[in-house]
Amino acid sequence: MTQLESARQGIITETMKEAALTEGVEAEFIRAGIAAGTIVVCRNIKRKNGRPLAVGTGLRTKVNANIGTSADDMDIATELEKARVAVKYGADALMDLSTGGPVDEIRRAIVAETEVCIGSVPLYQAAVDTVRVKQKAMVDMTVEDIFEGIIKHAEDGVDFITVHCGVTRATVERMKNEGRLMDVVSRGGSFTIEWMIHNRQENPLYEHFDRLLEITKRYDMVLSLGDGFRPGCLADATDRAQIFELILLGELTQRAQDAGVQVMIEGPGHVPLNQIQTNIILQKRLCHGAPFYVLGPLVTDIAPGYDHITCAIGGAIAAAAGADFLCYVTPSEHLRLPTVEDVREGVIASRIAAHAGDIAKGLKGAIDKDIAMAKCRKRLDWEGQFSLAMDPEKARKLRAESGVADHGACTMCGAFCAYKVMDGAMEKDKTDAALNS
Repeated sequence: MTQLESARQGIITETMKEAALTEGVEAEFIRAGIAAGTIVVCRNIKRKNGRPLAVGTGLRTKVNANIGTSADDMDIATELEKARVAVKYGADALMDLSTGGPVDEIRRAIVAETEVCIGSVPLYQAAVDTVRVKQKAMVDMTVEDIFEGIIKHAEDGVDFITVHCGVTRATVERMKNEGRLMDVVSRGGSFTIEWMIHNRQENPLYEHFDRLLEITKRYDMVLSLGDGFRPGCLADATDRAQIFELILLGELTQRAQDAGVQVMIEGPGHVPLNQIQTNIILQKRLCHGAPFYVLGPLVTDIAPGYDHITCAIGGAIAAAAGADFLCYVTPSEHLRLPTVEDVREGVIASRIAAHAGDIAKGLKGAIDKDIAMAKCRKRLDWEGQFSLAMDPEKARKLRAESGVADHGACTMCGAFCAYKVMDGAMEKDKTDAALNS
């Protein structure tokens, strides 16, 4: 039985117990959430070295880091280093989006490298194999090619797969009628639309959704229903095409869950601050409370080089409003394949956003480290502050570069440190009170 089938029969599996232990909740809480469809536990039955990742309502907001090669940069060693750095700085999951070089070898190396949850987009595999192996145009890939790619990823132990099942001929028509500024910016979405237009056929992943469910169920993978019509700029946010696709994904969510397959939903994209909460509410309502996995959202279009910051702003608001899973964005977004340092900065930015969201949600224990940090700052306990920091190395480095003594104040205030001033004032007040008693 799958995790969902077990949960609905009242069975707590070892995977649920392990996920509960990691989350610091009761195993019954995980089971009930899976049964209701508001929690998923990602773990492919083929995965020998993987830890289960629980995502959903009432749990800590998770962070995903995208890695993977391109045709211009296909070094496996670099991608493995990115994987290590992403996990070190707090990524809960990695998505391999490789399209360059030996993509099978790269994916298997990433799966073997780490115990964290691994996701992928099998459609990329089908497209790459069609172009590079079969020496054909991408539009010549067959329905069998697409499903063979899915099976290949499942066999390799991928825990969740992104599939753009809501990219249909009807959704495309709504996009055309809407007059979108940037059309489709999802790579998987654009591949699907090009294939549909060329072949004058419906999206195979929508038309043959039951076949997709059979494969997914066999490996107990989580379906991440992709947002092929996510907005690529603020002007396209929350438009007819995006919402129509979301309605379709809600219908497919029910079909998947009825078949015993766990589902999470992918969301926007570029969204103005004042529309983020609305997007979360819509997704939760239309998709029956399924976990929501958002890219960013990015709250402005004009910050290339700093999009990890625009992502963190949107991510914090999204998490506070109920998003369950944040996909990071690096400083290289829209500009290049990210470097190892870009990955580090992107993960930390989204980790900050996720934590801020968890505090706003009132998640049990979320604020405990913040309180501990406040106490360390009050005591000028620098080692304590470093140990609690999200990026201890950077905090220690900046402190060391200031040149002050280990137990002194920082160079912002020096002798005028508010903590020292207040300590002195409060000590004098205590002494005066004792003398006057």
